[in-house]
Amino acid sequence: MTRTVYVNGEYVPETEAKVSIFDRAFLMADGVYEVTSVIDGKLVDFDGHAKRLERSLSELEMRNPVTMDELLEIHRELVKRNDLEEGGIYLQITRGAPADRDFAWPDPDEVPSGIVLFTFAKKLVEMPSIKTGIKVISIPDERWSRRDIKTTQLLYPSWGKMMAKKKGCDDAWMVEEGVVTEGTSNNAYIVKGNTIITRALSNDILHGITRAAVLRFAEEAQFKVEERDFSIAEAQEADEAFITSATTFVQPVVEIDGAAIGTGKPGDVSLRLREIYIEESLKTAK
Repeated sequence: MTRTVYVNGEYVPETEAKVSIFDRAFLMADGVYEVTSVIDGKLVDFDGHAKRLERSLSELEMRNPVTMDELLEIHRELVKRNDLEEGGIYLQITRGAPADRDFAWPDPDEVPSGIVLFTFAKKLVEMPSIKTGIKVISIPDERWSRRDIKTTQLLYPSWGKMMAKKKGCDDAWMVEEGVVTEGTSNNAYIVKGNTIITRALSNDILHGITRAAVLRFAEEAQFKVEERDFSIAEAQEADEAFITSATTFVQPVVEIDGAAIGTGKPGDVSLRLREIYIEESLKTAK
């Protein structure tokens, strides 16, 4: 079935969707994005994604071409038109398409922001990898310093993902000054006993929407949470490790740089947090 996508104010078949070759996201990675999960036809954590989107736009002095109420309706309309039960919606807002390429930003009064959304179907709740866990490698973090802004400049994370695949692994954890920052498209955690450890928020990592929810649910479930740095060596000695993101929720990590974590199988804490996240998030899904 041909999907219906949303491009600059219009719902069009994906085969007819077009954007200008002068769009700054295409030429300069001058754009921001969000991915919102869909379960049972409902949007998960939409408000959190909308709030982070506003922050990213503000940090880059970029205008939102729609209101948040309009954005919610566009999401819902795409779910309806594409009969989406489980998967996600990708949203991208760019600084627009000026008449020619230039490093200087165009006047937003003259060049409107661009906006694109599309749906994708994917198994999120019953992911096959949940039973086996994933394997990660460590790589140097060579990204720019404003990782808290969710921009479309994803070349290095993509490169990191491919480095992992070439080694027969699933993902990479990035390391800076001896400690883990995050995964290529996710936040990273280790578990010691009843304590969940993850890096504190700063400009060095993305402020994950799933991260915020999982940590809140973890504390409500009487787990202890420590927001601090940890090294690969400490992670390899942990009882468990896991990642979080909008489309993986909570995903167990069973191996880091060839060393098995804990029993080498998905741990009880990781799996329990995943259950809690899905159960609680569906209560507020839109």
